[in-house]
Amino acid sequence: MRDLIYTGFMSLDGVVDSPGGGPGEEHRSGGWVVKDIEFLPEAFSLKGEELEDTTALMFGRRSYEAFAPIWRDSDDHAAYKDLPKYVVSTTLSDDALVEGWGPTTILRSADDVVELKKSEGGAIFIHGSAELARRLSEAGLIDRYHLLVFPVLLGAGKSLFTEADRDKQVLSLRASEAYPNGIVKLIYDVVS
Repeated sequence: MRDLIYTGFMSLDGVVDSPGGGPGEEHRSGGWVVKDIEFLPEAFSLKGEELEDTTALMFGRRSYEAFAPIWRDSDDHAAYKDLPKYVVSTTLSDDALVEGWGPTTILRSADDVVELKKSEGGAIFIHGSAELARRLSEAGLIDRYHLLVFPVLLGAGKSLFTEADRDKQVLSLRASEAYPNGIVKLIYDVVS
């Protein structure tokens, strides 16, 4: 069974909205990952480490539409170019897929994600896509969280975690590290 891993930047109050502040990121504090916090390359080393395990990428429709045209031509994201991509959407059409960014498959439901997880291959990483991550978490489909928690309180915005009344879900800490600029790396496995 393939692991489904959510990776992202999160504020201390749980907001994952508009960390880079680029196109499509409209949060009033957009760009909070790069504003007011000293840049330390080692705090972002998790992103490079993930590349070794990434065999496919998954997005919700909005994140795909925001990332695909930029990441396709970005030197910083060149390692993702030829990886298989999966977009979970009931509304995205095949003719809206970005050409030249590797094979892309549209999944129409959580059941399609379940079938993908049963297929041969390695880890699938979800980037951005807070709404998708919440739905997949509620369905019990996320296996691990890779979080870089930033020392900011944003007060509002998309949260990674649902506010729905759910049963307790236990996580097991796989790795953690704190950096001098206040960023904390947290990697949690979901306990079945």
